[in-house]
Amino acid sequence: MRVRGDTGALSVRPATLDDVSALVALRAEMFRAMGAGDVDSRPWQDSACTWFAVRVEDPDYGIFVVDVGGDVVAAAVGAIRDSAPSPTCPAGRDVLISNVCTLPEHRGAGHGSAAFAAVMAWARKAGVGRAELMATDGGRRIYEREGFELNRFPAMRATLKRTRTV
Repeated sequence: MRVRGDTGALSVRPATLDDVSALVALRAEMFRAMGAGDVDSRPWQDSACTWFAVRVEDPDYGIFVVDVGGDVVAAAVGAIRDSAPSPTCPAGRDVLISNVCTLPEHRGAGHGSAAFAAVMAWARKAGVGRAELMATDGGRRIYEREGFELNRFPAMRATLKRTRTV
């Protein structure tokens, strides 16, 4: 999709290998906006570069960017998960949406919504029947407009320590 905006040509498109560094920068910005610590450390960013490079052409991942005048300013990622079937997801396949982020100077222009809409269209085309995401307060209304609701069973996490093998 290509439209003309006040800041130049806008394109919503699947990410390519050339977009990997921009995807990592947007991911860092997302964590910065969430108040996460150690956002600028190289180890996780190097791992993220590898992660995006491996998955950018994988059909089980829908990675989309919004390009304005030749610069990537927003992104969103969808990852198809293979889960055991359940009453709310009979086929067992769903999509986890993440990394919905817009650079601060481009916020409020609908770029994050455009990237998110591209992921949702990709997920529907893939035949996935359910989508899940973790929302910040700032992004919640974008997702609610698409039909997302708070779940009775909130996410819980634990950091696992690697065990030593003998």
